[in-house]
Amino acid sequence: MKIALISSEAVPFSKTGGLADVAGTLYREFNRAGVDTTLFVPLYKETAEKYGKSLARMGTEIDIPMGRITKKCRVFTAAKKGRSEDHGTVYFISNDEYFGREELYGDAEGDYPDNDARFIFFCRSVLEICRKLDLRFDVLHCNDWQTGLIPLYLLTIHWGDPVFKDTRTVLTIHNLGYQGLFPAPSLEITGLDSGVFNPEGIEFYGQLNFLKAGIISADIITTVSSAYAKEILLPENGFGLDGVLRKRSGSLFGVLNGIDPREWDPAQDAFLPAAYSVSDLSGKQKCKKELISRCALKGPKDTPLLCFIGRLSTQKGIGLLAGSLDDLMKMGVDFFILGKGESGFQKMLTDYARKYPGRLYFRAGFDEPLAHLAYAGSDIFLMPSRYEPCGLGQMIAMRYGTVPVAYNTGGLADTITAPGDQTVRLFCEKIYGPAKETGFLFSQYSSESFLDEIRKALCVYDNKEVWRKMIGNAMRRDFSWKKSVETYLELYSKTAD
Repeated sequence: MKIALISSEAVPFSKTGGLADVAGTLYREFNRAGVDTTLFVPLYKETAEKYGKSLARMGTEIDIPMGRITKKCRVFTAAKKGRSEDHGTVYFISNDEYFGREELYGDAEGDYPDNDARFIFFCRSVLEICRKLDLRFDVLHCNDWQTGLIPLYLLTIHWGDPVFKDTRTVLTIHNLGYQGLFPAPSLEITGLDSGVFNPEGIEFYGQLNFLKAGIISADIITTVSSAYAKEILLPENGFGLDGVLRKRSGSLFGVLNGIDPREWDPAQDAFLPAAYSVSDLSGKQKCKKELISRCALKGPKDTPLLCFIGRLSTQKGIGLLAGSLDDLMKMGVDFFILGKGESGFQKMLTDYARKYPGRLYFRAGFDEPLAHLAYAGSDIFLMPSRYEPCGLGQMIAMRYGTVPVAYNTGGLADTITAPGDQTVRLFCEKIYGPAKETGFLFSQYSSESFLDEIRKALCVYDNKEVWRKMIGNAMRRDFSWKKSVETYLELYSKTAD
């Protein structure tokens, strides 16, 4: 079976969020499993600057139709001589006008106004490269709105093309909140017939919807957890596409993302001052000591250290978190926050850090070594996302023995085993030890419910024997990609039925 993974970002080449982690890691895991897999990504400025010396420009230069004009697509590759267990072929799609910019999707002013043209060009370039090089894939696996036009192109412009005669399409929705909405005149750039611009097609309240294009035309639709696959069929979680998704529900599947156990391993993490494992947690305490020192936190030695790492946005629950900080500080905890995002949240957290010096540390931006240290050195990981298709933070935290407290939604519900009210009461009475509990989930999206769940976690934290068992449960969870890869391969086989 030959697979093409198509994504607007993929580690290690480019990244703004979890899409890059999933696309890059899935590509690597498929190749490790012996699946012939090719990756298509744009050649962004940051990618060229970092990897330019290792890229080879192919002689191929393709004119890509963009409405009444054409744009040049240049193709680079990072193929190694002979396939290794980790690498197949990567094709980088280059056009400096579209991709030679400082950021992937936008700047401080907002999204780039020509993102429609940029990703129409990307979608069409992928297909034209396949035609030019006679690349015949069994499956084109598209990711999010940036690639949503590809399944529709195969049913329209490229219908009957011999290169795609046996090709099926899979679309993965990583976050339904991002759909690729553009003004109606963008239809001309797509090259699609005006007949597709209707409520049963790609029209969405007077606009073009690139994600909807993929939903209505892909052979298989996946999203990144079983719970999220059910949630997006409901009006309150469907962002206006729940009706379309319900029509395709027979072809919709949830496949949980994973993490790379070699990258995220406290027993051999080069970013940590001390290694540790589920059988010997002494190194975790050394990591906590180092994190406290680096962040100048001044609480007593056994003060619970809470942690948040992620995007500063409403979806990630920063409003709920910020609104709870005064109450959290009254609980006698220390707090570490690392992230970047909306300027209003950034200022708010900066103000709180000034209000609670030595108690609350906030770092705006992202720092990979510091993130690793925080996952290892913290006691409790907070993830109050309003919705979370999958989430990787809670998986990493559990891998590092940091117990998560999260909202009962999407992938958080699928990955965290919570004890519930009765069990926690028994925990606090030191009667009951956890059989398989790995964290805590709150079910009402409110500060009161959020804080109550944190109090439960702190109650269990005080019972060191039970807390140690919960850490062990969390660290033993298998969040590797093995099962996900097997599930994807089964779904790919379904497309041929």
